[in-house]
Amino acid sequence: MTIKLSNSVLGMTHLKVGCQAPLFRFKSECGKEMSLADLKGKKVILFFYPKDLTPGCTVQACNLRDNYKELTDQGFSIIGISADDAQSHAKFVGRYELPFPLVPDTDMKIIHDYGVWGPKHFLGINLFNGIKRTTFIINEEGIIERIIENVNTINHTKQILESLNNKN
Repeated sequence: MTIKLSNSVLGMTHLKVGCQAPLFRFKSECGKEMSLADLKGKKVILFFYPKDLTPGCTVQACNLRDNYKELTDQGFSIIGISADDAQSHAKFVGRYELPFPLVPDTDMKIIHDYGVWGPKHFLGINLFNGIKRTTFIINEEGIIERIIENVNTINHTKQILESLNNKN
C-alpha cells in the first residue's frame, strides 16, 4: 500500500510562484485590524518565522528593520507571522523597535494556509513539527512572485532583492 502525503503535510509549501496569495484578516501585535486585501496595490514581504526573541528570528527581523527604509522606498509592506501571541509580539517589537506589524497566528490558520508548518530537524537528529522559516514576496495584484524557503537570516533583505533581480 502506498500513502501519498501532500506537500503541506510534509511541511513544504503547497503554494507556488504565480498562485494567488491566500487572503487573511489579522490584528497586529498592537491590535490594529487589517487584511492582506487591504494591501492590494502594494508589494508585500510576508515572512513566517518560528519564535519571537530567539537568536535567528531576532537577526532576521532586525535585518528587515535595518533595511526598512530601502524596502518601503521600493514599495514594499512587511508583515511577520508566527504562532506567538500578541503579548509576545509586542515585547519583540518593543525590544527591537520593529517598524512593521507582527501577526499573532495562535490558531495557526495562516501558517497552515501558507503550508509552512511541518517536520524540522534539530542538529540533524531530532524530528519535530514547527514553522518552516519562509518568506513570500507578493506583488501588487496579490500574486506570489517569489518564495524563499532557505532564508539567510543575516542577509535577508539582500536575499529578497537579489531573488527579485534574478527573475528566471
